[in-house]
Amino acid sequence: MSSAASTSPLAITLAGVSFQNPVLLAAGTAAYGRELAGVIVLDALGGLVTKAVSPLPRAGWDAPRVADFPGGMINAVGLANPGLEVVREVELPWLAGHVERARVIVNVVGDAVEDYATVVRALDPIPGAHAFELNVSCPNVRAGGVEFGADPCALAEVVQGARAVSSRPLIVKLSPTLPDLGRTASIAVDAGADAISVINTIPGLVIDVERRRPVLGFGTGGVSGPGLVPVGVLATHRVRRAVNVPVIGVGGIATANDALQYLIAGASLVAIGTAALRDPRLPERIVKELGEWCERHGVRALSEVVGTLEWP
Repeated sequence: MSSAASTSPLAITLAGVSFQNPVLLAAGTAAYGRELAGVIVLDALGGLVTKAVSPLPRAGWDAPRVADFPGGMINAVGLANPGLEVVREVELPWLAGHVERARVIVNVVGDAVEDYATVVRALDPIPGAHAFELNVSCPNVRAGGVEFGADPCALAEVVQGARAVSSRPLIVKLSPTLPDLGRTASIAVDAGADAISVINTIPGLVIDVERRRPVLGFGTGGVSGPGLVPVGVLATHRVRRAVNVPVIGVGGIATANDALQYLIAGASLVAIGTAALRDPRLPERIVKELGEWCERHGVRALSEVVGTLEWP
């Protein structure tokens, strides 16, 4: 990273990785980067989280996979991706050759505990990856479909397995439906996680009343959009109080005000999803507006704002 970027008031360091600003594209928003390269200046952002990567290709769920509703968006993509080999041989090398300043976090998924280590081990040597985000909201098929994040033993095994094959930062992405986010985050950190990402989408169902059927091909889906900001901000605050590692705030962010709420609650970075799908240039504007906010408030380093919530 250039010296100018490192001295920017928006610069943030997370788990030893320097980000020129705190704004990321959330997992799935930018696929593997090239899909948005002609629309958004990726190097204007702090970084991007890639589309999911699993050991084998995944076709995903039946269409339609995404639908809008008045409160936001619902999706059931099914973690569709081309698989580890294509990402290793094609997608990450493209990112390494086209993205210089933005950091790349690879989202990792699996059907069994060992799948996560398989992906991390294979991608760890690739120059295009700066960190890994372990999506533990996936169902563990060997445990009857229970989410990895909801099973303390499975969660610890996933993180320990990935930690054993990589020295790169490991970020664990947790579901907002967990009964005790703080405790779950602590389990992940004790197992070797360097940061926690909250939140994932919230399960929901939208019905087409004319057909009396779900609007999505799969039926249920993950709800995202503006209504998730208070949920994600509270989750960020709770996790930040429970563990002594950085937090990435995700959920409903569409304005600089939203991003600042997450930062004040304790997030070091923020990731934008649904809003960026609707307006791909929005993340760049939020970066600009965060800089203007710092200037107006005499803030020399945005990192000074992180975790300054005066409550409780």
